[in-house]
Amino acid sequence: MSDECPDPAGKDPVSMDPVEVPHSELNPELLRSVVESFVLREGTDYGLHELSLEAKVLLVIRQLEQGKARIVFDPNQETVDIIVTGQSPGRRTQ
Repeated sequence: MSDECPDPAGKDPVSMDPVEVPHSELNPELLRSVVESFVLREGTDYGLHELSLEAKVLLVIRQLEQGKARIVFDPNQETVDIIVTGQSPGRRTQ
């Protein structure tokens, strides 16, 4: 049995494509919150040296500003992620 609820019209649930969210459209507090949430996730790799939370946040914001990373919203799972430009959703930035 599937965990997905059927459409009330009897159709199969519709899968929607991820949507890019321009970082410049977010107010500074929300952008920082999204980036902090991202960098605090286990598994985010910043190389050989340990960085402070502030340094990690600034690094990711710089990558967003330079177009090296982008914010993506997945409407199917209702999640937000930051990915390296050119990558498909699901792979994370460094």
